Amino acid sequence: MLIGIDLLWVRPGICGGTESVIRNLMTGFGRYDDTNEYMLFTGRDTVETFREYEQYPNMKIHVCDVDSMKRLKRIAWENTHLDKLARSLGVQDMLIPVYSKPSSLSVDKGGIPYITVIHDLQALHYPEYFSKAKLIFAKNSWKKACIESAKVVTISNYCREDIIKNYPVAKDKTTVIYDPIIVSESQQSITDDEVMGKYKVEKDKYFYTVSSMLPHKNLTTLIKVMKELRDNPDYSNIKLVVSGVGGRKEEFQAEVKEAGIEDVVIDTGFVSNDERDILYKNCNLFLFPSIFEGFGMPPIEAMMKGARVVTTKCSCIEEVTRGLATYVDDPKDVQDWIERIKEAQGKDRIKQEFDCYSLETITKQYIDIL
Repeated sequence: MLIGIDLLWVRPGICGGTESVIRNLMTGFGRYDDTNEYMLFTGRDTVETFREYEQYPNMKIHVCDVDSMKRLKRIAWENTHLDKLARSLGVQDMLIPVYSKPSSLSVDKGGIPYITVIHDLQALHYPEYFSKAKLIFAKNSWKKACIESAKVVTISNYCREDIIKNYPVAKDKTTVIYDPIIVSESQQSITDDEVMGKYKVEKDKYFYTVSSMLPHKNLTTLIKVMKELRDNPDYSNIKLVVSGVGGRKEEFQAEVKEAGIEDVVIDTGFVSNDERDILYKNCNLFLFPSIFEGFGMPPIEAMMKGARVVTTKCSCIEEVTRGLATYVDDPKDVQDWIERIKEAQGKDRIKQEFDCYSLETITKQYIDIL
């Protein structure tokens, strides 16, 4: 079977976790699928970032006559040309790794079945983060995907229930396939000491978190926790290291300043995977205060590196961490956090396996529904 994968939406380095997921999956299709072939539809301006997948005999690239970085033109081209192009090339199934399924000929008229991935319905829960135009686009796209797709994939049971609640038409066509998680054990390009020196921290003397700086990530609560702990002799030398990108960084920095803990909080900005993994494994605890996630990779990655994790029970977090972390009952209660921090520090460090999120496992689940 020839399967098309729409990559026109990818703006390299901008799309965040969604881009990482589809790149991981394409690696999985290349390694583990010896039955199907894949046609990757890319923009003229982004094709070079996908050349690596041509190493796999079952993958070919088709460069479309549009630039992915020109978002509005790309969306228009996708909706007027992609389906017809795919049919002309003999594509038998189309995988759309994001919620914005393009217009297509219906299956009952000889069209291609579409499998659309909806990662979460964040804009419904936090419309204040989105412009009116983006909110309308998201709602219309979700509805369209749920109605027109042959199958819908989402990334947690929480998200499946959310989709069905808001779009009941998707009930019988929505499948949960978790995101694949790849934590490299290969030789790192930087040493532990170099990373500790770069960020001026000592092993086991800092809490760590990886997060955007949007309000639902709840970093404000961690600021309050650190302010409370700084006067406790047992925690006087503990720092909070935040690898935060995107969102409202200036507001976060202002809150840190107002709390008077600028000497305690270290904002690394973007870090490489190697640096992140070193920070995971050397931290005292990994703290993940988010109150909304579609999946939530960081606490899982941290546990795979042997970090002890304190997090919330919100949305899908307890589900995807498999009950293996330490959980606060109230994500905004500072004292609850402090008690759970103390509890977690009494636990052993264990590298969790999470075979259910391995690339091979997740890839085969996708192959089964294509």
